[in-house]
Amino acid sequence: MEIRDVREGFEKRIRKENTAFFHDQIKIYRKMKVLVATEKPFAKVAVDGIRNVVEKNGHTLALLEKYTDVNQFYQAVADADALIVRSDKVTKEVIDHAKNLKIVVRAGAGFDNLDLEACTARGIVAMNTPGQNSNAVAELVMGLLVFAVRNFYNGKSGSELMGKKLGILAFGNVGRNVARIAKGFGMDVYAFDEFVPADKIEEAGVHAVANRDALFEACDIVSLHIPATAETKQSINYDVVNKLHKGGILINTARKEVIDEPSLIKLMGERTDIKYVSDIMPDADAEFKAFEGRYFATPKKMGAQTEEANINAGIAAANQISDFFATGNRKFQVNK
Repeated sequence: MEIRDVREGFEKRIRKENTAFFHDQIKIYRKMKVLVATEKPFAKVAVDGIRNVVEKNGHTLALLEKYTDVNQFYQAVADADALIVRSDKVTKEVIDHAKNLKIVVRAGAGFDNLDLEACTARGIVAMNTPGQNSNAVAELVMGLLVFAVRNFYNGKSGSELMGKKLGILAFGNVGRNVARIAKGFGMDVYAFDEFVPADKIEEAGVHAVANRDALFEACDIVSLHIPATAETKQSINYDVVNKLHKGGILINTARKEVIDEPSLIKLMGERTDIKYVSDIMPDADAEFKAFEGRYFATPKKMGAQTEEANINAGIAAANQISDFFATGNRKFQVNK
């Protein structure tokens, strides 16, 4: 029997059983190829860290950076066993070209750029790297908030954050960091997360509320940290945001899809006290710009755009891939 036949037999058994034994056995026959495909590249120090992890574990690293055509992605992924991406879209077409792919890791918390259904159909494990960008996003939230309450630094008198009621919608890694920093400003912090028990929120020194609407009713400011799912898309709408106190501010560093843009535009037209700030430009940016002095959005998603987050997420992705090949660890798997 040829080495190739033995190798392919082991690979089939890995996909079916995913045991540490078979992972150890397949490493005898060949190294794994890990592809980092990033239209917007990692910082060099992050790439160096990824390479160190990958090569230390006996695998090889390939880079596809600043690609301008999806066909370049198709070609690069053709013989890859593992894939690391940032915001790059891993579509069914990408997966169809990746005949050897066993695992893909999104270096970051959000993973809506991964076609999970296509990954599952092929037996590919999809992961994210939760928590690695959380402090970066939380600091941006507070930066946007200071910018908003000081009237976008237009020279006019603004207001202070001390004593203001801040609501956090979803109390995961980012939400907890927002709460930590906000309390340093002397803010009164509230939170709601349907998946986090109220007592766990209270343990963090934060007021737990019963539901989303109660959060908006209680607060001057609400910061969104919910994922874009079938349940949450366009869930932040006229009726919900209208519950904010007079002078209310909505901050969105989550996903633009969670905002019902037409109804928020309608509300801001009626309530001239409401402000909306985000780190991702909405589809209706031109319409929102009509609310001068009450709207701001960064041209590109900025939450994870720090050197530290860049390094943390990239190296975490490399470690998760190496651990998966060595032991079968699926701790951060996001598909079934």
